[in-house]
This record gives sequence, structure tokens and C-alpha cells, in this order.
Amino acid sequence: MSRSPRQAEPPRGGIWDQPLARTPFVFVDLEMTGLDETRDRVLQVCVERVVGGTLVERVSSYVDPEGPIGNAAVHGIGAEEVAGAPTFAALAPGIRTILEGAIFIAHGAKFDLAFLKAEFARCGIPWEAPFFIDTLHLSRRAYNFKSHRLSVLAQELGIACPAAHRADNDVRVLRELFENVLVVLTPTTARDLWNVRVGLAHARPELTAELEQALAAGTGLRLRYRPAGRSVQEIPFHVTGMRTDLDPPMVIGYLSHTRGRRELRIDRILSLEPANAPGPKP
Repeated sequence: MSRSPRQAEPPRGGIWDQPLARTPFVFVDLEMTGLDETRDRVLQVCVERVVGGTLVERVSSYVDPEGPIGNAAVHGIGAEEVAGAPTFAALAPGIRTILEGAIFIAHGAKFDLAFLKAEFARCGIPWEAPFFIDTLHLSRRAYNFKSHRLSVLAQELGIACPAAHRADNDVRVLRELFENVLVVLTPTTARDLWNVRVGLAHARPELTAELEQALAAGTGLRLRYRPAGRSVQEIPFHVTGMRTDLDPPMVIGYLSHTRGRRELRIDRILSLEPANAPGPKP
């Protein structure tokens, strides 16, 4: 199989490669009058800048769309809630400051990115985030749920969600979902999370390097692996070969306890540890 074209990636160093505890993340959710960013407008915005799990800055407000509010049966926001609210132009400088120098996180992120960029453009403020983290991709890799809508994920993971489709509620859920995903994927940097791109059969380079080290050293591993349509498996594994020329890349080896041969997709490995490491994290 031929390999996929190499995608541009976040610049090396800085926020993408420092420890997660020091990395500034901005969690974003918007409610809009419709689905077309070229004509529809933002009705509600919540933007929270978080470092090491601590809220640093926040903008949360209803927004005057300066026109029709759209179908309230869809977004659930009434005209009375946006009456007297600030326009996006009034909120834009504060939102732009919070976004500066941080990693953008949203659920189905391209949708929020498109609307933010359009609203900033109307204000004459240039802005874009070419590299971001989408919790929709992270949840699809980490969990075997029938749906990955934010409200469903909240229910599955026991996260309180009293007001779905309200930006402030959804950002709180988003932050808790993110913390849950960190436990499953055990990343060390934001770049490692950016490399989780479901649908592209993309293997996280950090895990690939660790597998190559285990192959060279002949050491056993304990893998956390999630096959398509199934829950996470704990696999005691001994690496005997790698096929990084394939899409998706494969690791070849055998089960340490049965000697049964297995070929595993590297993009579906969630985490790995030496075979003699302590038990899996809760």
C-alpha cells in the first residue's frame, strides 16, 4: 500500500512540545443562528484558557447576532436571551487575547474555527488556527461508543450535562472529556494529541518510536489496544517486526502468554508500557 502524503504539522518547540502541565489550552464552544459561517452568526460564545487544569481567563456571553436568531427549536436560544447582549465585535478583542499563544480545542473543531474566523473577519481582525486539537477525534480513538456527540459522551462518562447546547455548559463538559481522554491516551505533549487523527490511519510517532526501541532491545510490552468496533484490550506483547511503510503502519509480534502471532495497527495502540511496569492506570 502507498503511504499518505505527509501533512504539515505544528511548528517544533514551544507550546506543542512542552509538558502538558505547562501548556496553555483554550477550550471553545459556540452556538450559532445556522450552519453557514458566511451568512449565519454566533449567538453564544464560551472561551476558557486553561493551564495545568486551572482556569486562567474566560469570556462567556450571549451575543447579539445583529439580525434574525435563526431556528430556536434547533439551537434552543430565545430572542429574550440575546436582547441587550454585546455584539461579537464588542467581545472580539477579549476573545482574541485569550486565544493568543494557546492551543485551540473544540469538539468537531473545524465548525467552531470557521465561525470564529468569519466573525473576526467581519471585525477586521485577522485570525486563524491552522493546528488544533479536536476532542471528537480523541474520543473516537479512546472509546467504543455508538455516538460521539458531546451530550452522549457526557452520559457515557458520567459527566454532568444539565444544559446541552449552551456554550458554557458544553465547554465545561469539553474540559472534563479532555481530562478523561488524557488518562486513556497518556500523552506527554500536545503534539502527541495532535497526532491522533482518526480516519487518516495515522500512527502517533511517539508510540512508533517506543515500539522500535522495544524491537531493538527485545523487551516485552503491555499494550492498550482498541480494535475497530470493540473496547480497549490489554495485550502482553513481544515485538518481532515493524511495517512503517504501510498505511496504516503495523507492528508484528506475538502474545507473550500464548506465543500466538499478531499483527496490530499502530494507529490503534492507545498506550504502552514495559511488561514489568505496574498495572494499568485507572
